[in-house]
Amino acid sequence: MAAPKLVAFDADDTLWPNQPHFDYAEARLYALLTHYGDADLLGSRFYEVQRRNMQLFGYGAKSFMLSMIETVIQLTNGAVTGTEIQQILDYGKRLLDFPIELLPHVPEVLAEVKRRGLPLLLLTKGDLFDQESKLARSGLGDLFDHVEIVSEKNEATYQRIMRRYQVQPKEFVMIGNSLKSDVLPVARLGGRAVYVPYHTTWVMERVSEAELAGVSFQEVASLAEVPAWLDTLR
Repeated sequence: MAAPKLVAFDADDTLWPNQPHFDYAEARLYALLTHYGDADLLGSRFYEVQRRNMQLFGYGAKSFMLSMIETVIQLTNGAVTGTEIQQILDYGKRLLDFPIELLPHVPEVLAEVKRRGLPLLLLTKGDLFDQESKLARSGLGDLFDHVEIVSEKNEATYQRIMRRYQVQPKEFVMIGNSLKSDVLPVARLGGRAVYVPYHTTWVMERVSEAELAGVSFQEVASLAEVPAWLDTLR
């Protein structure tokens, strides 16, 4: 069993809460726009618009705002008011500067992994400016040896990252809360993936049981278990 040479951590909903802020903004906007349709209708339309726009807008608050505006324009045949569009923009802007509150054990775990002499990589996807801002607000920047902000986390992305840092899949560890983005691509490449469940998952990040069949990965109840688990690999 090869010892790990690079340990990567996801950011959103692994190191700090993110999805709850989007869930709150979405619910508040549905309440404000309820005269155009109930939450189920708004939600289903919003999901479809987001799914179509993902290849154009990517992930994050800006994509959220644009897709919500497009959804309401379609539902109202263009009758949505400027005031309502401004409300959407206001909620979206709050998603760009909310205070970063670290999840339990985060600083201690990062420090413990560094004390083991393992290089740390922050590997997150989304809007470059937004993700850089969140990292700066988190105060964790000095704990990471490397930072990679990517547009998508798939097998091609992970292969590129491994080549850049000159590690083999069996020497690479990815830790995160998303089975779709943090676990499946890495496990399929032969890397080590650690799944840290979070209490809410964005609908676009959910996977079926069939997709997990035959995939080998480590699940932990909390980040606090990660240092001891890493010790078993060395």
